[in-house]
Amino acid sequence: MSVPKKDLEPEIEIVEEDEGSSLPETEETDAAAAGDRVEDSLAAGRDAVLRYAKLAPSQPGVYRMIDARGDVLYVGKAKNVRNRVRAYARPTGLDTRIERMIAATRALEFVVTRTETEALLLEANLIKRLRPRFNVTLRDDKSFPYILITSDHWAPQILKHRGARARPGHYFGPFASVWAVNRTVNALQRAFLLRSCSDPFFESRTRPCLLHQIKRCSAPCTNEIDFSEYAVLVREANAFLSGRSKAVKDELAGEMEKASSALDFERAAIYRDRLAALSAIQAHQGVNPRGVEEADVFALHQQGGFACVEVFFFRTGQNWGNRAYFPKADRSIAQGEILAAFLAQFYDDKPCPRLILISHDIDDRELLAEALGTKSGHKIEVLVPRRGEKRDLIEHALANAREALGRKLAETSSQQRLLGQLAETFGLPRVPRRIEVYDNSHIQGSNPVGAMIVAGPEGFRKKDYRKFNIRSAELSPGDDFAMMREVLGRRFKRLLAEAPLPPVAEEDGDRPDGDPDEGAEGIAQLDPSAELASLALPDPRGKMEAAGDGFETDDAESPWPDLVLIDGGLGQLGVAREVLTRLGVEIPLVAIAKGPDRDAGRETFFIPGRDSFKLPPRDPVLYFVERLRDEAHRFAVGSHRARRKRDLREAGLQEIAGIGPTRKRALLHHFGTLKAIERASVTDLMQVDGISAETARRIFEFFHEGAA
Repeated sequence: MSVPKKDLEPEIEIVEEDEGSSLPETEETDAAAAGDRVEDSLAAGRDAVLRYAKLAPSQPGVYRMIDARGDVLYVGKAKNVRNRVRAYARPTGLDTRIERMIAATRALEFVVTRTETEALLLEANLIKRLRPRFNVTLRDDKSFPYILITSDHWAPQILKHRGARARPGHYFGPFASVWAVNRTVNALQRAFLLRSCSDPFFESRTRPCLLHQIKRCSAPCTNEIDFSEYAVLVREANAFLSGRSKAVKDELAGEMEKASSALDFERAAIYRDRLAALSAIQAHQGVNPRGVEEADVFALHQQGGFACVEVFFFRTGQNWGNRAYFPKADRSIAQGEILAAFLAQFYDDKPCPRLILISHDIDDRELLAEALGTKSGHKIEVLVPRRGEKRDLIEHALANAREALGRKLAETSSQQRLLGQLAETFGLPRVPRRIEVYDNSHIQGSNPVGAMIVAGPEGFRKKDYRKFNIRSAELSPGDDFAMMREVLGRRFKRLLAEAPLPPVAEEDGDRPDGDPDEGAEGIAQLDPSAELASLALPDPRGKMEAAGDGFETDDAESPWPDLVLIDGGLGQLGVAREVLTRLGVEIPLVAIAKGPDRDAGRETFFIPGRDSFKLPPRDPVLYFVERLRDEAHRFAVGSHRARRKRDLREAGLQEIAGIGPTRKRALLHHFGTLKAIERASVTDLMQVDGISAETARRIFEFFHEGAA
């Protein structure tokens, strides 16, 4: 049961952006002006399309439409590229979105593929990498977590895994959230008693750890169980996660009955507890279809010009969680087209199950199934269920999609109002779309780290967070001003180099690649394998925007902040002004100084050209800015601690006064790992041979001293 926050109005909450969980922004433009611009440039766009269509290949492939500045507007595929491109030059029959795209087009590029299937895969890869304005795009920055049972050790380990599958073992997933993985791993430990500790910790044990005492590990590290019995536990765990849960439960039930008949009630109780743990895993899955062993379920809901795709993962007959996505899509695009583009991009870097259930029929459904099957190495079915249990799964996913989109629309509306109040309070020229907040963290000047967090209308943009390891050799320990100078200097120098302010747009007749007749071979005969290889890395920015009804601007795509918040007072503000002035950058600056005794709610704000001021204690803007400031502090302190621990691992415990090689060995022999030493109390540390009360106190304070 959640407890409401005191004196906290709902509108000041800021949500965290997570893996496509944010709504794209929309642009509002004057409809008449947009119409005039379309008419002025539509003819020029058609001329460009016709010129390049003469050079387009009459084969399967992918085409890219490019504007006057060289930015990719749209990526498409076709069985016959020339015929598809010519269709864009038709004088009638095109919707408004396509006309706007053609009006902005000044050049095209083509990639020939061997088959239409290969063209579909390349198209999805290019869209995900280039994020064109007029495509449906999926923001999906993070990989899904999996459960891994290793096979590179005589006593396999069970653990949570995310990332490349480089370690030998059996991978089970995907799970929709880390919480779902942790819950399942904890239950599996109770059911199968597999170890979860690292190999170094395992090798250093001389007695069973706490997990064995609470019956969550069989303690193979100290031979509490022999190799053959542990191998049976591993086999049962793999069988359960592979879908043979009924067989595993029947086997455990048989062993329990056998032990009970032999009056070995203690052993029977162990089997009883393991069966209860397995039942708990399956009971917490929510929807558990009987006839669906392995499938992903996709349901799309549109409302208010936005779309939400809800994805459910079913593996081994169990529901392994769900996740909501909010892809960028023009409101004029049909639901089937959005879903088709989403699916192709979703499986660009993820394993595909044998069955995919979707809420709306899509064009080229068989082609998509063939492409995914070619990529996965096994047959894939893409179905639109009309009745029965599979249709019930779709209806359940649709209900979740409706609720998720409704919540997100409400949150976005509240956030927009709050940003409007922030702009009014600080006298900003417009409502900010990107806010950057800076803070530093160190302990008496050691391991100094600067941090930048980013927030916008959709909440915190964790993909854009950055940390700065302070490198200046001339910096005096603890000099916050010099640290802030280095952080801001490095940030905005790089920003100027990577994303200079947009130049004046070229005339409609100019083309970035010159006349298409020059270098026609290079345009029409690019190697698709080279294209795929060059696009292996994901887009580092990870932001998505919605195509509005009028012409879009590049403001929503800009990495330049509309407001910079500095955690500090007049001194930090002066440093920030100095850095930006030297670089020729004009961005609104606000410094936030903590109140007396660092009390929240009594902050003082400093803005260049204005007297310092405080906000009323219950002002929603004050709570909002405090949340931003606290998030920057959390990220800075976390980054500092991570760097400090890394340095500690490299330097060893000998960095602590009074700890030499002998005492270091004694501590590691007693506790096993550095993390265990860090968690130990002073009393525990004093139990180690050679560690006095004073030395134990120094060790404890070294690990628990608060970060600045």
